Amino acid sequence: MMPFARFEWMLALRYLRARRRESFISVISGFSLVGIALGVATLIIVMAVMNGFRIELMDRILGVNGHIMVESWSGTLEDFDATAEKLRQIDGIVRVAPLVQGQAMASANDVNTGALVRGLRKEDLQNLTMVSDNVIAGSLDNFDKVTGVAIGRLLAQQLGLRVGDLMTLISPRGAVTPFGTTPRIKAYPVAAIFEIGMSEYDKTLTFMPLKEAQLYFNAGSGVTALEIMVEDPDGVAGLRAIMQAQADEPLRILDWQQTNSTFFGALQVERNVMFLILTLIILVAALNIISGLIMLVKDKGHDIAILRSMGATQGAIMRVFFITGSAIGVVGTLIGFAIGVLFCTNIEGIRQGVSNILGTELFSPEVYFLTQMPAEMNSSEVATVVIMALALSLLATLYPSWRAARLDPVDALRYE
Repeated sequence: MMPFARFEWMLALRYLRARRRESFISVISGFSLVGIALGVATLIIVMAVMNGFRIELMDRILGVNGHIMVESWSGTLEDFDATAEKLRQIDGIVRVAPLVQGQAMASANDVNTGALVRGLRKEDLQNLTMVSDNVIAGSLDNFDKVTGVAIGRLLAQQLGLRVGDLMTLISPRGAVTPFGTTPRIKAYPVAAIFEIGMSEYDKTLTFMPLKEAQLYFNAGSGVTALEIMVEDPDGVAGLRAIMQAQADEPLRILDWQQTNSTFFGALQVERNVMFLILTLIILVAALNIISGLIMLVKDKGHDIAILRSMGATQGAIMRVFFITGSAIGVVGTLIGFAIGVLFCTNIEGIRQGVSNILGTELFSPEVYFLTQMPAEMNSSEVATVVIMALALSLLATLYPSWRAARLDPVDALRYE
C-alpha cells in the first residue's frame, strides 16, 4: 500500500515530466538530480580512497616497522637476547627481533643514492611477511650465509641491479684512525629483491644479516634497538609501563602511534575537511530543488487553485509537491550511490585507463607513496552519506510544498 493517495502520485509524476512551455523548470530539476548524484558519488569515492590510503599505509608501515621500538639510552643494547626473552614473556607481544639500523649511501653502475640499512637475523626477516612474502627475485634461504643484501625493487631499478650483482655501501661511521674516522666502503652481492608496494620503502630499504650489520656499523656485540610486534597495535600504550618494569635497565620505548602521530593526524584532518567541502555539493543541489519547486509552484498556481476548489485539501497539495521534490533527491541519491560503488570497485582499472588515454601518470608512487590507488568503502560511512543526501533532499521540499499548500485559490483565479 502506497503511503500517499494515487492521484497525489499521479500529479507528482506528471509535474516531473514537464511540457514544452515548462522546459526550463525541467532543466533545473535535471541539474538538481545530477548535482545530488555527483555529490553522493564524489563523497563515497573520496571517503573510500582516504580510508584506503590510511589502511594501506598502516599495513605497510606497521608491516615493515615494529609496533614498538625499544632502544637503550646509552646508544646500544648489549645484553639484547636476555632483554628480548624477558619481553617475550609479556602477554600481547608476538615477536621481538634485535635490529641494527643505520644510514648509508648505496652505489652501483656510477649511480649513488641514500639507503636505510637494517640488520636482521634470517628468521626475523622471514617473519617480516611484508618483505618475505613479496620477494620478486632471488631468495632469502641463504640470507645469513652469503652475507648478501635484500633490496627494494625501486632501489634495484635506480641502481640497475639484478640478483647476484654487487652493490657498494658507503657509511661515514667507519674505522677510527689517528687521522680521524674513515668512511667504511664494502660491496655486497644482491641476494633478493622485494616489492612492498610503498615507494618510500622500495627505494630505500636494504636488509643485511645481523652480524654483518654489527660489523659494518661498529655496533660490536650489541644492537641499536629491539623491534616488537604486538597482537593489538591500537593497545600499545598500555604495554609500555609493563615493558619498562620487565627490563633491567632504563629503556627508551617508542610506539608507532608516537612516531607516526603527525602523519596519521594529517590524514584524519584532510579526510574530515574533504567531507565538509564535498558535502556542499549536495547542499547546492538541494537548494536547486528548492528553487525549481518554487518556480513549479508559481507556474502551477492555476492548477492548484482548481484542485483546491474541487475539494483537495492543503495536505494533499503539500504531499504532491513533496513527492515531486523527493523523487529528484531519492533518484539522484540512488544514482550517485551506484556510481560511487562501481567507481570504487574498479578504481585501479579506471586509473590505468585514464593514464593510458592521457599519456601521463595520474597516481605517482613518488608523491603518494603507494604503487596502486586504494579504495576501501566503509558501510557506515556510505550509509551516512546516503542518509544525509536523502535528508537534505527531503528538507529542501518542505518550504515549497508548504507554499503550495498555503496558496489561496481565490487569489490564484481572480485574474483568470
